[in-house]
Amino acid sequence: MPYVTRFAPSPTGPLHLGHAYSALLAHDMAQEHGGRFLLRIEDIDRERSKPEWEDQIYQDLEWLGLQWEMPVMRQSDRLPAYRAALETLWQRSLLYPCTCTRRDILDSASAPQEGAVQYGPDGIIYPGTCRHRTGTPHSLTPMPDNVALRLDMDLTAIQIGEHRVSEGESVYFRETGEGPNGETGLTAFHPEDLLTTVGDIVLSRKTFLGSYHLSVVLDDATQGVTHVVRGQDLFEATRIHVALQRLLKLPTPEYHHHALIRDDNGKRLAKRDDAKAIRKFREEGASPTDIRAMVGLPLC
Repeated sequence: MPYVTRFAPSPTGPLHLGHAYSALLAHDMAQEHGGRFLLRIEDIDRERSKPEWEDQIYQDLEWLGLQWEMPVMRQSDRLPAYRAALETLWQRSLLYPCTCTRRDILDSASAPQEGAVQYGPDGIIYPGTCRHRTGTPHSLTPMPDNVALRLDMDLTAIQIGEHRVSEGESVYFRETGEGPNGETGLTAFHPEDLLTTVGDIVLSRKTFLGSYHLSVVLDDATQGVTHVVRGQDLFEATRIHVALQRLLKLPTPEYHHHALIRDDNGKRLAKRDDAKAIRKFREEGASPTDIRAMVGLPLC
């Protein structure tokens, strides 16, 4: 099987040192294994994605010395694939429409009977307010547009666990890097825990079709990605992605989560942190070799 990695930035701001580390590492790993390195532009959020940021992504990566296969996949060209997957999940009654606002969710999750607000990889764990409001079987109704669609994680846990030998048996994925708590090797989670530790995540938003979780799973499968290289901040989301892969009968790649590049105060870098932007280092005369040294990668 070919060894395939990818770098998948969103054109919503400047690439920083953390992006450089992830892109260089994925590129190095592909070269080390005689594999392929792909670039994907995650521009599904058309309101925040800007052409100028996409152009700068190409410029920064070329300056770093990276080469990738053409054509570049862009999520904005993949909307029919996302809709088809959503339709499949809708017909299986795994999705339901949700009209809750962020304030509604916070108020419901923090109600006295609910106890302390619980957080998962997608933020506040949704309390399930809209889960049982749809009485008509989905197979008899069209999937609604212009409304948030949530994944029923209770039904998801049942379906991805139905081929297990016994109740409580784990679902596994392989971690070749290291999770935030030192997780490595064959890594497990219980489907039954998804409802309480992840909750009913949004798979399509009112303002645009699809979501990060859905698109990344579909795109990785379409591109034949075998090794997903990304930061440790996304480690917990892997359970969501493995669950979706099982629901949609897609292959599960190996995951390589790497340490995060942080600022002088130990805070994870964000796109708004222009002080660590690759372009700024370029303008100040740094070389690609300097960037590799800054992020702790061996020199080529």
